[in-house]
Parts: sequence; C-alpha cells; structure tokens
Amino acid sequence: MHMNICLLPGDGIGPEIVTQGTKVLDAVARRFGHTVSTSSALIGGAAIDATGSPLPDATVEACRTSDAVLLGAVGGPKWDDLPSEKRPEKGLLGIRKALGLFANLRPAALFPELAGACLLRADIAAAGLDLVVVRELTGDVYFGQPAGIETRDGLRTGFNTMIYDEDEVRRIARVAFDTARARKRRVCSVDKANVLATSRLWREVVEEVARDYPDVELSHMYVDNAAMQLVRWPAQFDVIVTGNLFGDILSDEAAVITGSIGMLPSASMGSGGPALFEPIHGSAPDIAGQDKANPIATILSVGMMLRLGFGLTAEADAIDTAVRRVLAEGYRTGDIMENGRTLVGTVSMGNLIAERI
Repeated sequence: MHMNICLLPGDGIGPEIVTQGTKVLDAVARRFGHTVSTSSALIGGAAIDATGSPLPDATVEACRTSDAVLLGAVGGPKWDDLPSEKRPEKGLLGIRKALGLFANLRPAALFPELAGACLLRADIAAAGLDLVVVRELTGDVYFGQPAGIETRDGLRTGFNTMIYDEDEVRRIARVAFDTARARKRRVCSVDKANVLATSRLWREVVEEVARDYPDVELSHMYVDNAAMQLVRWPAQFDVIVTGNLFGDILSDEAAVITGSIGMLPSASMGSGGPALFEPIHGSAPDIAGQDKANPIATILSVGMMLRLGFGLTAEADAIDTAVRRVLAEGYRTGDIMENGRTLVGTVSMGNLIAERI
C-alpha cells in the first residue's frame, strides 16, 4: 500500500515529535512492504509568522489531497496577544471544520509498565483503565452562533451559543456505538439534561440511535458526576460519548490520570476524506528544542492512523508492541521518569521504538 501523509508540525515541540512519528511510520512501512510519501504544511503560530494566517488555504488543500494528516501541536505565548480570530488555535479549529472532522476519538489506557505513574490510588488503578472518549468536534459552544462580547446596559457581556441539531447528535452517537462494538459493547452518554435543553435533545437522539445497536448497552450520566466517576472508578467505562465542551474537559481528565498526557494519541474523523491524527498534549514551548519532549503520544497516533485510517491492524499492533517493549526495558522520557529507569530524550525514544518495529 502507498500512503500519502500530510504533516502539520506546528509549533513548540510539534516539529520534534512529528519527526519521531514519521521515523516510526517509515520503519513500519519497511517491515510490512508499504511505501510512504510525506509533505509538510503550515498551521498555527508557524503559519501566522510565515503568512499572517493560522490556516493558509494551501494547508487546507494539502490536507484535502492527502490520505491522512499527522499534526504535532499549535500555540505558544509568542502569539497570546493576538486577537482571537488570529490566534494559532484558530488553525486547529479551522482544519477540523474544513475537513468535516466531527468525531474525536481519544483512548485513555493505563500501560501496565507505567502503573507507578498513575495518579490514582493503587487499588483503583489495579481495577483497570481502558476507555475511549468520543467527543463531538464541530458543534456546541465552540462554533455556535451568535457569539461575542458586547456592551449591555453599560456592562461588557460575553456570550456563546450551545447548539446541536439532531443530525449532529445522531452521527456522533453512531461513531460511539460502532466503536463500542469493537470493544466491550458499553456506551455511556454524558450530558447535562437536568439543566440544558441541548442535552435533553442529545439524550433523546442517542436513545433513538441505541435502538439500532441492541447488542450495545447504553447508560447516561450527568457531566459533573462523570467527572467524579472518572477518578473514583474509571474501570466502569468503556466508551464515553459527549458534546464538544464536555468532551474537551473529560478527555483531558481521563488522559492525565493515566500518568502523563505525553502518552496518549487521538484521531479526528469525518464521514469521508482524510482523518487527522495528533497527540492530545500541547506545544510545550518551555521545553521546545531541548530534546525533552515525549514522542510516544505522536507515535501512538501514527498507530491509530494505520488502524483507523488505513485498516492496517497488524501494522498498528506492531507499533503498540514496540512502545510497550521499550517501556518494559525501562526507558523513560522526563515526564514519565521513575527511580531506577533510564532517562532518554525525544530522539533516542523515537530511535528505540523504531528499532523494535
């Protein structure tokens, strides 16, 4: 198979970790007899510096004509004072919208090799943590209109609109149920239906979709309770499906309790065209260029790309196995370092994993 990948290195540690991701991808291609071609495009702060826009038209076109997109990270204090419509994060929101990427899949799993880094009590961690947050990505308060800041009765007033239509809810629910069918066949839909009209529609439509999946168990949970249950007993969850705002918060919470957000990948997918794969962490400008960043989340994002974007299960499994071998051998980047382990940098971690493919 030939794979045409568009790389969006972005800002901060983005270029470093994307380099390690492509290194591992090349190793997989060599082992399994595939070919890979890559091209790079600008996004975020790097794009602002070069073109004045966080998402140039050329980047959108490069992504649309690729088979899949691998993104590093965007943002940093250098661009914090720009107006909101010019900030680097607008590039990330924009590419999701331009490619129609309405479903964000964020697995949160605790590697047994990193059990000591888990932030939960030992007995809770021992019960297991292996879930996927399916977050709706192109609606909700992030995109709803009207939105803005204006003066009302002499006071500066900010407002956003939380809005979903039934088709938006239906399509993300189907992604969640399909994901659960390949796992433990349980979906927990998270909302705030006791307060929000948007959530009442959400719950109603999710229940309608559930009728097409009689083999999958559906439960509902209010978002405040879900936030508590994730740290109280995460083993109860298989697939969590929720809206853009709640999903943003819950997926980060689920990620960090595993020990480090430097370990976790994500996939953003639509109904057709290329999907986008990226680590869930940010651009970490404080360690950029210092060979300190953990590239594992990006490398595992490459694994998700092979599995979900190309249907290459054995190749994706090879990446997962290589990562676990390196961790079992005691190698660690600074964010997951433990006593008695061997500290390595970004490049060395990438090399170690690539060598074990």
